[in-house]
Amino acid sequence: MRRSQSLATYLLRGGSVPAAIDGCAGSSVTLNQQQHSLRQVALYSSSSSGNSRFPWWFSPKTSLPYSGYHSGSTISSGFAGAVSFSVAAASSSVYAKEPPSSELIPKDVILYQYEACPFCNKVKAFLDYYDIPYKIVEVNPISKKEIKWSEYKKVPILTVDGEHMVDSSAIINKLESRIHPERLVASTPDKDDDEENKWRRWVDNHLVHMLSPNIYRNASEALESFDYITSKGNFSFMEKVTAKYAGAVAMYFVSKNLKKKYNITDERASLYEAAETWVDALGGRQFLGGTKPNLADLAVFGVLRPIRYLRSGKDMVEHTRIGEWYTRMEGVVGVSSRITV
Repeated sequence: MRRSQSLATYLLRGGSVPAAIDGCAGSSVTLNQQQHSLRQVALYSSSSSGNSRFPWWFSPKTSLPYSGYHSGSTISSGFAGAVSFSVAAASSSVYAKEPPSSELIPKDVILYQYEACPFCNKVKAFLDYYDIPYKIVEVNPISKKEIKWSEYKKVPILTVDGEHMVDSSAIINKLESRIHPERLVASTPDKDDDEENKWRRWVDNHLVHMLSPNIYRNASEALESFDYITSKGNFSFMEKVTAKYAGAVAMYFVSKNLKKKYNITDERASLYEAAETWVDALGGRQFLGGTKPNLADLAVFGVLRPIRYLRSGKDMVEHTRIGEWYTRMEGVVGVSSRITV
């Protein structure tokens, strides 16, 4: 109860967001460390794919240029995207997976995550696409007791047959090299030497920054978002109630500062621009990878998946051309390969 009261007080308090918010303590928590952890509930932070210690909407990286929003085509293309979403089941039979050889699939995979974290969802999109069975450990963002054993206090953390992996893009690179040893994957996606890496960088440096101002755009959407976060996350009853309402209020105001930080004048227009930029990158192809998804496809899909059925995600599909691609991705990624314990 005391923790929940402290949570409400801190979330409603003004002040700047600490830079090292993702590195707060796990179990033995001092007063200052507890405040960092409690604010983390409101921000629902996660690690970026690089070495940033900021939450996913506070990454200091510079975004890549993107093309303009196709306002003239929004009604017809948005309608087509929304309608096409209803036929995801048909897509799954058309775009079949190519699972790796059974001897190359890891045997014991555990993902430490926050359910709503976009970077955790990037990793899950990869695991689901390749039908790699994995267990989930939902981390309490206040105590972080589930990752007390780890010096790395951000998520996602993935253990693969006893090996600990951190940082979403690095995790994906290692897994890709493991199940497809014939392919050469750069150790990081920082090299802009090919199309796939370029768009993986775009996801981390630009697309994720469009999410927070949209899911906390107004009071009702902020409540909707925190209802999703608290219903999916690992919270006690009192933490859940307090985080939902205090967190929604806090993030409503924080999102206004984020708009200034990233020069966003219209949240929805910026999200729509990002969606249209991605569709333009496809260049008429089914996927960026051609006839099947590549790592960039999986990254975009994973980051967008947590917001898809929130108001912002529904609007994005309705008013841009991204719906058809998302439907194909939903069909080919298929059902989760998560193991229920």
